[in-house]
Amino acid sequence: MKRLLFLVTFMFISGMVFSQTNMKTTYQQGYIKPSTGTYVQGHYKTISNNTNTDNFSTTGNTNIYTGTSGTKAKDYSIQVTNYNNEKTIYTGSKGGQYYINSNGNKTYVPKQR
Repeated sequence: MKRLLFLVTFMFISGMVFSQTNMKTTYQQGYIKPSTGTYVQGHYKTISNNTNTDNFSTTGNTNIYTGTSGTKAKDYSIQVTNYNNEKTIYTGSKGGQYYINSNGNKTYVPKQR
């Protein structure tokens, strides 16, 4: 019985890791944020590209290093288009999309079509 439980658990974890092997990761060394002086501990992150569908923080994905589930809407999903109907969405020089918040700062959002 213990063998069966171990085998099922192993297969579940292996499947979870295998299903997300398309995510290319890199290790971000710890650093101090110049703006606040806050230390950010070193961590693994997905490599930047032109979409958030393969990021640890996106809904449906799980960070294989921490086990945390993503919560951000996927680019071009229905959830993205419902987050803010009254703001003009701008596209930056590197493809990121944002709106100007009430403080006059850019607030980056998942991409819309």
